[in-house]
Amino acid sequence: MQLYKKKSTLFAMLLIAAILFNGCKDNGTDVNDENRNYRQDMRDFVEGISVYAKSLDNDFLIIPQNGHQLITDSGEASGELVLGYLNAIDGVGREDLFYGYNGDYEPTPLKDTQEMIGFMDVAEQNDVQVLVTDYCRDTSFVDSSYQRCFEKGYISFAAEHRDLNNIPDYPGDPFNENSDDIRSLADAKNFLYLINCALFSTKEGFLDALQNTNYDIILIDLFFKDGVQLSAENILSLKTKLNGGKRLIIAYMSIGEAEDYRYYWKEEWRSNPPSWMEEENPHWEGNFKVRYWDETWQDIIFGNDESYLKKIIDSGFDGVYLDIIDAFEYFEED
Repeated sequence: MQLYKKKSTLFAMLLIAAILFNGCKDNGTDVNDENRNYRQDMRDFVEGISVYAKSLDNDFLIIPQNGHQLITDSGEASGELVLGYLNAIDGVGREDLFYGYNGDYEPTPLKDTQEMIGFMDVAEQNDVQVLVTDYCRDTSFVDSSYQRCFEKGYISFAAEHRDLNNIPDYPGDPFNENSDDIRSLADAKNFLYLINCALFSTKEGFLDALQNTNYDIILIDLFFKDGVQLSAENILSLKTKLNGGKRLIIAYMSIGEAEDYRYYWKEEWRSNPPSWMEEENPHWEGNFKVRYWDETWQDIIFGNDESYLKKIIDSGFDGVYLDIIDAFEYFEED
């Protein structure tokens, strides 16, 4: 079924914002954990982020990565659409669609690919652009990933490393390279996903490397290294491709885990963690699960002038790429 997505006016967005800000956030103590709907909690979180961002910039893009089960009420592609969530997002990121699901550089099992494609097709049918990140470096796998995504109408990036720390050598030019002006996700034919700057010795070198590319979308972190925030001038310098076309710059932001290298981190949390912080992610050192529905955590992320999202918007990014959307799985399995 095709969902008719009407762009809300600022008045309507602010009206919804008033409802969400007064009704969605909680302090984590109002509902017993066993009675929580963790999926709806995440939907509410993303919807609140969207309302806040679009009240400041109506064209600001909201792109959650993974957690595609939130699109429907049943967590199945055939389920009833959750229209509030779909209307809140402009795109959806999906890792490992064709390569990397069970191991980096390995083909994803067909059953898993088909399950994910079911949701991705629902998103596309409802005016939500799909962005795929596959993890593969064998050139035949890279070619296959780009071609299969293109045939489905998805835009994609074949990453050489899960650390997302480089501009791949292959292919030499972005897939479907063009000089078009990119004004929306639907205009884009490719993207670069580079959020780890460890291989770049200076901020200037990092920016120069990005400026000398023709990717339609660049997905980066708000910060370079060691807490050095990219300025609005830095971001503006990236918005023109080497060939002169305009492009979109999207900021990465994790909302399902707290990261110990972020500006908001407090060292005392290691020995005396706040009530909303859970255990460390055993697969990513320094990343800690959070009770993402908790008001204190959400205030760190959005809704005020000191929030992470406000810093992103003030720096001139065109949108935000929300990670650890599938954090609900941790609490459902706990």
